[in-house]
Amino acid sequence: MESKEFKNKKIMVFGWARSGKAATQRLVELRATVVVVNNSTFNKADEVYQKLVNDGVIFIENDSDNVLDSTFDYVIKNPGIKYETPIIQKAISLDIPILTEVEIALSSFEGKVVAVTGSNGKTTTTSLIRDMLLADNQSVVTAGNIGTPVCEVMTSLKETDILLLELSSFQLMGTPDIQPDIALITNIFSNHLDYHGNRENYVNAKFQITKNQTSNQILVLNAEGKDTAKFESDTHAKVIKFSSGNRENIVRISGDSLIIDNEPLMPLTEIKLVGPHNLQNILAAVTVAKQLQVSNLSIKKVLKEFGGVKHRLEYVGTYNQIKYYNDSKATDIEATQTALESFQQPTIWLAGGLDRGDDLMRLLPDLLHVKLVIAFGETQQKVVELARAASKPVITVTSVKEAVPVANKCAESGDVVLLSPAAASWDQYENFEIRGEEFVKELKQTLGV
Repeated sequence: MESKEFKNKKIMVFGWARSGKAATQRLVELRATVVVVNNSTFNKADEVYQKLVNDGVIFIENDSDNVLDSTFDYVIKNPGIKYETPIIQKAISLDIPILTEVEIALSSFEGKVVAVTGSNGKTTTTSLIRDMLLADNQSVVTAGNIGTPVCEVMTSLKETDILLLELSSFQLMGTPDIQPDIALITNIFSNHLDYHGNRENYVNAKFQITKNQTSNQILVLNAEGKDTAKFESDTHAKVIKFSSGNRENIVRISGDSLIIDNEPLMPLTEIKLVGPHNLQNILAAVTVAKQLQVSNLSIKKVLKEFGGVKHRLEYVGTYNQIKYYNDSKATDIEATQTALESFQQPTIWLAGGLDRGDDLMRLLPDLLHVKLVIAFGETQQKVVELARAASKPVITVTSVKEAVPVANKCAESGDVVLLSPAAASWDQYENFEIRGEEFVKELKQTLGV
């Protein structure tokens, strides 16, 4: 990988979220001159802030474009900040490179990099790969969009570690020199068009993950993806594809079994994750794991035990022969469609949240196995109307906390209780994590477990 030299460079860090803090700390370690710009006040009592001030970092509480001039060598921006922002537009006009903290981190790492991107399934797939490597006694460190800025792990990272990254399109746009040993694109839909402007720009951002790869490196692609043929044509990497049934694939499904190298590994009924979408995530993760020489025994162990990522169709447990799932991350209709399609058992569905004007009637065909709907939040009335249109009984409550004991009272042996709101959480909760945690906490209190 080409290394960028940040020593003695003047660098603006734009945005003081966790990634901005991590980038600033790493740049100080690399002996750069750093100016941090934010549109809100800094917590001056914060120990990290105080140390960085002592290290010579300048903090500016003003995000107008007059704080940037041609003396800066780089701008490191928070991935979520749009390129239309005045400072970023000025940087573009001054021909100042705009990077994300991932680029800073990778510039000084010479070990093996595995990078995962895609529209859906990134976190689950990355977590599966991590757990398979750990079960195989391989040293792996995860970072990126999965929750830890890459700069945070660099100081303790060894060259013998595998650096496993989950990367969003926002991060990839500011990581021009990334060159992973193995890159995986799970799937691409038309996401984040408010940020990218159109689907072509979004796809180009995803392609950044393989743009610099060579023939000695590997790109894993979804054989059924709309953009797979173009990516395969444009990349220099060796392409390995995954899909459910193709006999040419290293990993595939045959009948009711997961197959690796044409040998049955395990029946699908032994896999703890549920849903057809998770089967695709598993195929992708196992394909990458086999490129990293993970043993079949380690893969099988993980697939028997891995219950999902928190708040993403997370299996909470089985109590009184009723299965409970926390899918609080389902903040849109598509995510809830996936969740509802994952169960053939009678399902008690907990739904509702921030009303962003979505047409919940799109979920009508997906309520086939739903036996009861419990509605809450701003979209409560829309959920009620959907349930009535589907001729399903519906109960209204004020919150997730109130929904749980109602669901428990109505659930019978063999049922599924599913929190999958089909809406953002901000009408009642600070984020979807808090909403999901309330579901799990109330469930355990109600059941006394």
